[in-house]
Amino acid sequence: MTSETKMSAQNPADRKNNTNGVKSSVVDTERFKKRLAQRYRAEQRFRLYGLLSIGFGLLCLVLLFTDIIGKGHSAFFETRVSLDIHFDAEYLQITNASNEQQLNNANFDGLIKRTWRAQFPEVKSRSDKRLLATISSSGSGYFIRDQLALNPHWLGTQQTLWLLVDDDVDVYYKSRQKGNAYMGRVNEKLASWIESLISEERMKLNFNTTFFTAGDSREPEQAGIRGAMVGSLWTLLITLLLSFPIGVAAAIYLEEYAPLNRWTDLIEVNINNLAAVPSIIFGLLGLAIFINFFELPRSVPLVGGLVLTLMTLPTIIISSRAAIKAVPPSIREAALGIGASKMQVVLHHVLPLAMPGMLTGTIIGMAQALGETAPLLMIGMVAFIVDVPSSVTDPAAVLPVQIFLWADSPERAFVEKTSAAIMVLLAFLIVMNTLAVLLRKRLERRW
Repeated sequence: MTSETKMSAQNPADRKNNTNGVKSSVVDTERFKKRLAQRYRAEQRFRLYGLLSIGFGLLCLVLLFTDIIGKGHSAFFETRVSLDIHFDAEYLQITNASNEQQLNNANFDGLIKRTWRAQFPEVKSRSDKRLLATISSSGSGYFIRDQLALNPHWLGTQQTLWLLVDDDVDVYYKSRQKGNAYMGRVNEKLASWIESLISEERMKLNFNTTFFTAGDSREPEQAGIRGAMVGSLWTLLITLLLSFPIGVAAAIYLEEYAPLNRWTDLIEVNINNLAAVPSIIFGLLGLAIFINFFELPRSVPLVGGLVLTLMTLPTIIISSRAAIKAVPPSIREAALGIGASKMQVVLHHVLPLAMPGMLTGTIIGMAQALGETAPLLMIGMVAFIVDVPSSVTDPAAVLPVQIFLWADSPERAFVEKTSAAIMVLLAFLIVMNTLAVLLRKRLERRW
């Protein structure tokens, strides 16, 4: 019997059921295809949202860097003015330019004012003469004193020196170079004298070596980051010397020697919790223990390093434990199989293989410590420090705190100083993170 004959032999109810089953399967297939298409569209939307969020984040980052660089790049240049200074021995009352006491007693500020009056003889009133003298920086007297000390034969001669200008004049000249002169506290008279000096080519921009060689100052044109950089280096040195060996030793103990009990679990939980504690809490801890209890001095890199050690230890311990866990157990078993002791296995085999991960975690922790401000503010490292520290017990500032202090200053010239200091700090952080990546890639071993 053929299939057609069989189909014709079936009763009408069976044929209807078969037809309904075919239709139902077709409907289910169509429904499945629609749901699958919806899921694909949802996935595409999710990818689009992810790309948009990444793009928005990158755009914000570009705007941030553009704003910082736009405001801070001019701080790497300083405005100087040319003056023909006659080192009059009679006026300065100096008979021997090599005599430090005579140099310290000489009136170099008066000599600069005298030179300005000779440069602009038409200025007659006392107020205008005082205003004229403000073109050059208030620290110019120290500059020409140092120049005379380096060149004693200049006494009695006339020399052309390029002096640092006042911060208001500096802002005016730099903004003028951009095509939109910012007057600020520069009035019309002062602006006319500045324009006269510019027309005579007595003003120019030089690379700002003062920014990298001087300490902090209340005068923006004399302020530099050398003191803060040296203070940061001393603080990070103390942090590294304490946190790295302690963190590695703690990680080795927890991974290789500590028994599995409640006490060990409590330690691990607390280490993980400490990694999420706000940094200002560590500052309060350092204030209570190191300063109030041990009576260590405030605003010194030693205390700053101790506080940052407490803050970076959890990061170093966690990353070091992860690096130790990544060492294959077969290496331990092979070393034990040839008769090595537990200590030899750890020191000669596990530790060298885990060192790249440990160093990476340490560098990342140090980079985090370099950018911290809150804990250092709590231990008094917010003081105004002019001198460059020569040891860990000398008063010092650090770069983040220096940025905080400059950002709070009312002078407009400190705006570019703040942005430039942020650029230097970001450069340090980028270098440290890049070093961590390169170090890991270079020393990492694969099994």
